Amino acid sequence: MGSGGVGGYFGGRLLQGGHDVTFIARGRHLAAMKANGLRISSPHGDAQLKVRAVEQPAEIGGPVDVVMFGVKLWDTEGAAAQIKPIVGPDTQVIPFQNGVESIERLRGFFPESSVMGGSAYIASRIAEPGVIEHIGQMARLQFGALVPSQRPAAEKFLAACKESKLNAEIAEDIVAANWEKFVFLVALSTATAASRAPLGVVRADPDLRWMMEQAMRETWAVGRARGVKLAEDFVEKRMKFAETLPAEMKASMAHDLEAGNKLEAPWLCGAVARMAREAGLDAPVNRAAFAALKPFVDGR
Repeated sequence: MGSGGVGGYFGGRLLQGGHDVTFIARGRHLAAMKANGLRISSPHGDAQLKVRAVEQPAEIGGPVDVVMFGVKLWDTEGAAAQIKPIVGPDTQVIPFQNGVESIERLRGFFPESSVMGGSAYIASRIAEPGVIEHIGQMARLQFGALVPSQRPAAEKFLAACKESKLNAEIAEDIVAANWEKFVFLVALSTATAASRAPLGVVRADPDLRWMMEQAMRETWAVGRARGVKLAEDFVEKRMKFAETLPAEMKASMAHDLEAGNKLEAPWLCGAVARMAREAGLDAPVNRAAFAALKPFVDGR
């Protein structure tokens, strides 16, 4: 559900692995996929795939095993309502979105036993309709059960990922895993969007590097205040990890800002500011970044 940088890439790899995949998309991207298939440009190997693509989930014609839920955060509720016809008693909906509030948002539509947790680590985007561009080597999925009854389905999905040569793993504490991604992503998206510059520029400039690290520290503090098990040295390790990433890398929010699209800021730096306030903390860097991005939240 959502065939952009995350859904398009990982769905395409699962299709290459011989699995039955349907892509839900819209607009020019959907039209291109129907006419020409889906093209993946990636350091892990390019692919040109003939795909089944539809606009409405109901067109699939009944329940599926797994919904890889990868729409932008502002579309969460609308997309959740749309997938109801394909969610049966044995279906697992796995949000591979940014932010840390997707599980609760989806549980407003489906039983707890139908919603797992998930995180996708990849720098990818729709380069043009029907084309997914993957930048760098990072392409990893984490997911995990939130209730014990989900474990067999998680194992089955992991097997499908491994058969498709995907770097995937079951996280024993998927909530903590989601927060680990969130802490880093908030910092990366805040720094690259606010500066309109890639990670290489952010790393090299002392003020931008400070901004990125402070955004990360504030998010880490909020997670700890909410009882999430984040390591004491997590920020230091993530800053070292940032040195290994491609210099041209930008967070998806920076790409959306440049394209004049809507922004996920209310659920990223904006969410940190909100959750910090609720916890009696202050998050001045995230709060200032959200204020600066607010005029662009609804796109051009």
